[in-house]
Amino acid sequence: MSGRQSPEPGEQKALPPIVVKKYANRRLYNTETSSYVTLDDLAAMVRDGRDFVVYDAKSGEDLTRSVLTQIIVEQEGKGQNMLPTSVLRQLIGLYGDNLQSLVPRYLEAAMASFAQQQEQMRDTLTKTMGGFMPFPAGVPNMQEVGKQNIAMMERAMSLFTPFARREENAPSDETEALKKEIETLRSELAALKSRSKG
Repeated sequence: MSGRQSPEPGEQKALPPIVVKKYANRRLYNTETSSYVTLDDLAAMVRDGRDFVVYDAKSGEDLTRSVLTQIIVEQEGKGQNMLPTSVLRQLIGLYGDNLQSLVPRYLEAAMASFAQQQEQMRDTLTKTMGGFMPFPAGVPNMQEVGKQNIAMMERAMSLFTPFARREENAPSDETEALKKEIETLRSELAALKSRSKG
C-alpha cells in the first residue's frame, strides 16, 4: 500500500479483489454478492477489469490460476479460438525446458504491449465520430494488429526451441540466423508501436 490517503481527483480507487470460494461440488461462491457464480460470470468480471481470487472453501488453497485456465479452455471450446495450435504446442514443449522461466515474463510483456495498442485503437475510434467511423487511413484495424501480434509471438516462441536443443558445437551461422531473427522481431515491434501512436 502507498502512503496516499485518497486518490487524486478523477482517479478511480482500485477495488480489492473479490473472494470466490470453490466448494467440493465445484460450485463457485462470490462472497461479495453472496451468490453462486459460473465460469462465464468470472470471465465477465475479467473483461470488466474486476479482479478476483479463488480459494478452496475447505482447505483455503489458492485455486485462481487453475480457474483462470478453466475459463480459457471453456472459451476456446466455444469456438473463440485465440491460441493457434502451433503456439499451444510450443508452450507445451517449453514445460520443463531450461528456458521455461523466461516465458512468463515474455508473455506478460507481449500482452501488456497488445493491451496498450488496444487502448490506443479504442481512443482513436472514440475520437473519430464517436466510434461510428472506421479507422482513419494509415491506422491498422484491431484484427490486423491482432494478427501481427500473434505472428510475432509465434516467431518469438519458435526461437526458444533452437536455443534449448542446440548442441554445444552449434555452427556459427545458426547463431547469426537467430540474431537476425531477434533483430527482425525488434524492428516489427518498434514498427507496431510507432504505427499505433500515429
